[in-house]
Amino acid sequence: MKIAVICANGKAGQLIVKEAVNRGFDVTAIVRGENKSVAPNAVIKDIFEITKNDIADFDAVVDAFGAWTPETLPQHSTSLKHLCDVLSGTDTRLLVVGGAGSLYVNAEHTTCVSDGADFPEIFKPLASAMAKALSELRERNDVKWTYISPAGDFQADGERSGKYILAGEELTLNAKGESIISYADYAIAMVDEIEKGNHIGQRISVVKE
Repeated sequence: MKIAVICANGKAGQLIVKEAVNRGFDVTAIVRGENKSVAPNAVIKDIFEITKNDIADFDAVVDAFGAWTPETLPQHSTSLKHLCDVLSGTDTRLLVVGGAGSLYVNAEHTTCVSDGADFPEIFKPLASAMAKALSELRERNDVKWTYISPAGDFQADGERSGKYILAGEELTLNAKGESIISYADYAIAMVDEIEKGNHIGQRISVVKE
């Protein structure tokens, strides 16, 4: 399987690349500068400069883009729109590294994690920006997308346990009552989804078993 990982130099991107390479995938890193991942192939290009020709030959494209500052938060929407426009009408699947703040906490799907009184104020702008991008993605029926939200506690340096629970739109706790997953286990779930392709046009979530 031939895949591209956009923003492969990031912490999530590097681990997704590593997981895919270890499984024998043909992986290309799309990065703005020097390729720091283990991908054997690289395209040096900004996400907003990616064209149809750049990703035409891939079975799947992983969007691991992240923005954190107030002035760049809108790029969650604009970058995702750009990728959708580029992939519109093709068979190439788009898998998005999402956020947990937009996961629902009730069966009616009217209240999100980020609406909670204990949700840190500092993370609300980011959660809002990512939720907006997801909402816009849901309107796209011309792209084979899958949005994967991590658990609430997304640990960059957490261990690779090799086990996770695949969940849906609602915040899910494991047997210990935790909503936690490492970047390494998230990478496993991402590559599993690339292989299986069972959730096209859906948002799913993952939590450590």
